[in-house]
Amino acid sequence: MIELTVNGIKHRVDVVPEMPLLWVLRDELGITSPKYGCGIAQCGACTVQINGAAVRSCQARIGDLAGKSVVTIDGLDNREQHPVLQAWIEHQVPQCGYCQTGQIMQAVSLLELIPKPTDEQINEVMSGNLCRCGTYPRIRAAIHAAAAKMAEK
Repeated sequence: MIELTVNGIKHRVDVVPEMPLLWVLRDELGITSPKYGCGIAQCGACTVQINGAAVRSCQARIGDLAGKSVVTIDGLDNREQHPVLQAWIEHQVPQCGYCQTGQIMQAVSLLELIPKPTDEQINEVMSGNLCRCGTYPRIRAAIHAAAAKMAEK
């Protein structure tokens, strides 16, 4: 049994230690917001936070996560009023929406590390999150807007 906290709730899962976190979240815990995109940590659709850092859950082995804290988009603090989510809506970022939970979780981590990022910093940190619809300019604008909202508080 492996114990970890997901979105503030402690869970015990009985799976092989090599199982990717993505499949534990989706198949064992029923949390389907992280998406399967590539399976090799190249697209970012499965991005979650582990102990506060953005991580590709398709490559994070559950056996390495015992006792750690995982946060998906469902577990963001004050989710309905979260500045990143609000900026995403205001800037109409999603088109198909498939990559958006990973994009948002990466953006949240970016803003926790760099509260007022430059375009270059945004491009660098977000470069591992692919958007098949090409909404990168709106993603960048939403991150700047969220940073401004977070600076007001």
